[in-house]
Amino acid sequence: MITLYGTPVSRALRISWLLEELGVAWQFQFLDFAKGENRSDWFLALNPSGKMPVLKDGDFVLTESAAIMQYLAENYGADWLPARGTQASALHAQWVSFITCELEQPLWTIGKHKFALPEPQRLPAIFPTAKWEFDKAAAIAESWVPAHGYLLGEQITLADLLLAHTLMWATRFEQTIPSKLAAYRDRLAKRPALQAVLAKTQAIADAAQAS
Repeated sequence: MITLYGTPVSRALRISWLLEELGVAWQFQFLDFAKGENRSDWFLALNPSGKMPVLKDGDFVLTESAAIMQYLAENYGADWLPARGTQASALHAQWVSFITCELEQPLWTIGKHKFALPEPQRLPAIFPTAKWEFDKAAAIAESWVPAHGYLLGEQITLADLLLAHTLMWATRFEQTIPSKLAAYRDRLAKRPALQAVLAKTQAIADAAQAS
């Protein structure tokens, strides 16, 4: 059984979304950060950084969301990745690297200085710089993203879920999304697997917090 540890709308969402798309059996283990569950001994044994998401597949434990998505696609849904050694595979790797290093990085800077870091370490003055960085990366993504279909054509890949989730995160952080990217985000947000997994993980989180 595959177990995913995290919260419903964190980076764990890109993993839960892919799991639902793949149709594999999996379970969600909600982490209540307000109660410090991410700093508990049992979770630190899985990920010493105390960060999520964490995936456990049998005895195998993996952290870092892009690596988890790669592992799941390679082992449970090869059609979610282009064939290795092809130009499409290189373009896919380019998208994954750009999303995680350029587009997401300023969003995480905002997140860290809004809620993740201890209060004495938060610097609200960094927000304008982070916004400038995001806007610059978003403009590049806007020039690359197709007006229709998916990033590499008619076949959806894990990079699509990664980009769509990052854009949803940007929306939650009240960033300006260029028009083609916004339309792309909205197309992906309509996928039934996303709606199903949001309901599933939120119900588990609500039950855990109520207990």
